[in-house]
Order: sequence, then C-alpha cells, then structure tokens
Amino acid sequence: MMLNRRYFLILLGASTGALTLESFAFAINNPILDVVAQSATGTVQLPPLPYAYDALEPYIDATTMQFHHDKHHAAYVNNLNKALDKYPELKKPSIESLLKKINQIPSDIRTSVKNNGGGHVNHTMFWQIMKSNGGGEPTGAIANIINKTFGSFADFKKQFNEAGAGRFGSGWVWLVRNKRGNFEITTTANQDSPLMEGIAVARLIRTLLA
Repeated sequence: MMLNRRYFLILLGASTGALTLESFAFAINNPILDVVAQSATGTVQLPPLPYAYDALEPYIDATTMQFHHDKHHAAYVNNLNKALDKYPELKKPSIESLLKKINQIPSDIRTSVKNNGGGHVNHTMFWQIMKSNGGGEPTGAIANIINKTFGSFADFKKQFNEAGAGRFGSGWVWLVRNKRGNFEITTTANQDSPLMEGIAVARLIRTLLA
C-alpha cells in the first residue's frame, strides 16, 4: 500500500499522467510558501485531497490514494498536534516556520516535529503537484530555468531520477534554489525537508521515495 520509489521515478520519467509544473513560476517568486492549514487555535489540519481518490488512475489507484492520505498523512497530523500540545506557543507560527528553525524546537519534541511536521508539509505539497491529465513538457519560466540549469528537460529528468535511485532507503527528491540563488537537484532522508537547512524549495518539483 506504500507509494514506492520505483513507481514514482517511472511516473516522473514518463512525463505522463499525474505530475504538473504549471504553477512553478509562482513558486520562483515565492520560494517558501506556507501551504499547511492550521485552525484559529493553531491545531494542524489534514488538508483534503484537491481531487477525487481515483483522479490519478491508472497511475495511482483510489485505494492507495485513500490509504496514504486518510491513514498515513493523518497520522503525521495527529502526532504533530500531540507534540505541539506540550508547547502551545509553538502553535502560533506556521509549521514551515518551525521546520526552518528545527534546532530551536524544545529537545523533547524536536524529533516528533521534525518527522511528523516534515511528513505533513511534504505530503501537503505532494498532493498539490499532481492532477488528472497532468504532465508533459514544461513551458515558460520553469522551462527556461531547466534548460539553462540542466541543458534540457530530458537531462533534468535523467538527473532527477538518478538522484532518487541513489538515495538509500526512504526520502525525497527536490528541485531547490540553494543559498547561492542557483537551482539544483537535491535529496533528503525520510521526512526531512530542505527547509530545515534554510534552503528554498521550488514548490512543484518533488517526488516521494518510500
């Protein structure tokens, strides 16, 4: 039932079906986005899928989507809220802000915030990069960046997939804007995020390695 590394690398490499780059230009101008919903009391909310469970078939079946969102992602949310209940003042900042200052989080909940907060933010963004009938060659600003940085979209896909294949165990592959202002492909382990290292995430290019 887990989304596996091979499945998503193939999905990205095929450039068909689910992944979309259409909103990337907005992310370039706003590289760190607070996309995770919290209630007025600071309780972290599980975001609804932006499409039906079966919207990504035949690439991802409805049962897998429902399990991964309703069970797996929901567990991150529940565990994160339990951790933050110990320090109500930490419910005021966004979860992204907490991750960017992860080393300042109280030590007794730091690991939980890192794992569950990271998992929540990563998955929230992950659902948003897919849609029915998505995929295809990028155009506009993102196409220009990819061609300038990697030579071509085909070369970008090759390097992106190789980065995923080279990540041992569970993790994510990202396109980021590094501290020098340059775009590059990087990976993180488990539910870690480049946000934890002060790196701007290019919001709409990433894939889960489970």
